[in-house]
Amino acid sequence: MNEINVSYSMEVLHRPQLFDFHGVSMTNAFTDNWDNVQNFKARPDDILIATYPKAGTTWVSYIIDLLYFGHMGPDRQTSIPLYDRVPFLELYVVYVARNAKDNAVSYFHFERMNGGMPEPGDWSTFLQDFMAGKKVFGSWYDHVNGWWEKKQTHSNFHYMFYEDLIEDYEKEIDRLCSFLGLSPSVEEKERVRASVTFDSMKQNKMTNYSTVPVMNQEVSPFMRKGTTSCWATFVSQYLLSPVVLIKYTFFYTLSRLAAFVIRTVI
Repeated sequence: MNEINVSYSMEVLHRPQLFDFHGVSMTNAFTDNWDNVQNFKARPDDILIATYPKAGTTWVSYIIDLLYFGHMGPDRQTSIPLYDRVPFLELYVVYVARNAKDNAVSYFHFERMNGGMPEPGDWSTFLQDFMAGKKVFGSWYDHVNGWWEKKQTHSNFHYMFYEDLIEDYEKEIDRLCSFLGLSPSVEEKERVRASVTFDSMKQNKMTNYSTVPVMNQEVSPFMRKGTTSCWATFVSQYLLSPVVLIKYTFFYTLSRLAAFVIRTVI
C-alpha cells in the first residue's frame, strides 16, 4: 500500500503524531480511513501502485495514467490533479523501489515541507528515526523487502527500481507496458516520455502538488531533484560523514542484481 490521498485545509495548525498501527508507524490521516481500505473490492483488471513514500510514486503514477488515458484530450491533463486521477488501492501490482540513502534524503525534505506529516526534526534525528522504522509507513527495509518477497510468489506483480527507470527509461517502459498488456505506438510512447520528464512534471501544476495548501513549496519543492546518488552531496552539505546503511544497501544491491539477471535470462 502506498500514500493514500488525503485532503487538508489551510487550517491545519499542528503536525500529526506517529503511533503504532498493527506494527507499522502511522498517522490518523491514513488510519481513519482504514475500514474503507480493508473493505475495498478490487476488479480483475485493477492496478495497484505501491511504493515507500518518496520512491517514485508520482512519476510512475503519471506514466501509467498517460499510458491508459493520454488519448482523452488536454482537459484531463490540465484540470485534474494527479492525486485525483490515481487514487489507487487495487489488484495488479506495480511496485517501485528506491535505494535507501536517496529515499531517506528525499523523505526528509518531504516531511520538512509537508504540514500533514510529523515534524522531522534535524537531519540526524530524522535519519535515526528512518533507520528505526519510526516514519509514516514504517520501515523502508520491511516495505521494500516485503514486496520483493511477494513478487516471488505472485505472477501479477511487476517490481521496478527507480534507478533503472532513470538509467534506461525506454526499456523500463517497454517492460511496464508488457506487464500491463499495453501496446502503445511509438508516437504515444514519445508523448508520454515528453510529459513525464522531471522538468515537465515539476512545472505541471497537476503533478507538482502545488495545489495542496498544506505543502509549503518555499521550504522545499515537492519535486526536488529527481536524480540518483544525491544523498552524498546532501550529507556533505550537513558536514556529516557519509552514512553507510549496510543492511539496506546490501539488500537493495542484491535485489537489483537479481532482477537484472532474471530479465537477461528471460
